[in-house]
This record gives sequence, C-alpha cells and structure tokens, in this order.
Amino acid sequence: MFDADVASRGLGIELVEAADGAAVARMPVTDAMLNGHAIAHGGFVFLLADTAFALACNSWGPATVAAGGDITFVRPVRAGDLLTARAVERTRYGRSGIYDVTVTRDDGAVVAEFRGRSRTLPGGDRSGGDPTADGSTR
Repeated sequence: MFDADVASRGLGIELVEAADGAAVARMPVTDAMLNGHAIAHGGFVFLLADTAFALACNSWGPATVAAGGDITFVRPVRAGDLLTARAVERTRYGRSGIYDVTVTRDDGAVVAEFRGRSRTLPGGDRSGGDPTADGSTR
C-alpha cells in the first residue's frame, strides 16, 4: 500500500515499520510546510499521523480505509524538525477499528495526538469469515 502512496512519499514520509496493527512513520519538516506563523501547517502533521494510521490498519492485509480521524495539536513544529508518528491499534470489531497515533519531534516532545477510526472494505474480512459474525452490522 505504501509503495502506491504518492502523496505521503512526495512529502518525504518514510515507513519505518508496520506489522500486526502497529506502524511507525517519519517525516522531515521543510520550509514549504510552514504557515504564516512560521510553524508547520497542521494539515501536514495530520497527514503524517493519518499515514501511520493507514499503515497500521492495513498491516493485517485486507484493504482498510479511514472512517474518520481527530487530532489534537500539543506543541508547534518548525522547519528542520524530524517528526515520528507511532500508530497503535486499540480495538477491532467486525469491519471497524480504532487506532491511536502519537506524533513526536526528534527531541522526544509530543506534538500531536491522533485517533483514527478504520473500516475494512466489503469482502476484506480479516478472519476469512463473515465480517458480521461477531454481531456487528454493516
């Protein structure tokens, strides 16, 4: 999936690792990502977190997309910072899942917290059986 992600790769996002509902991705912050306050535009921080989320929820194999996502910006990000997004699965149920992503700067400071909600595409059941077998609805 990441090999085909032209947007993420075009911004310099690097896949560090992804397996079993977790993922780590990194992105250098460039001058082109700064807003009028000389800090990184929140959309770029969101995109990094969303990319780590996508890598984590697709690490199981079946095609899975975002059903929604929310972010809280904690600290500003500046040009030259190297951001790392660590995504962790919280739960999967039926075709849905919840993932948390923490974005840090290279000094270890948390700059954002993201929560994503995933949805496996129809026919993409992770268990190989009925995606509603656990009582969930489509």
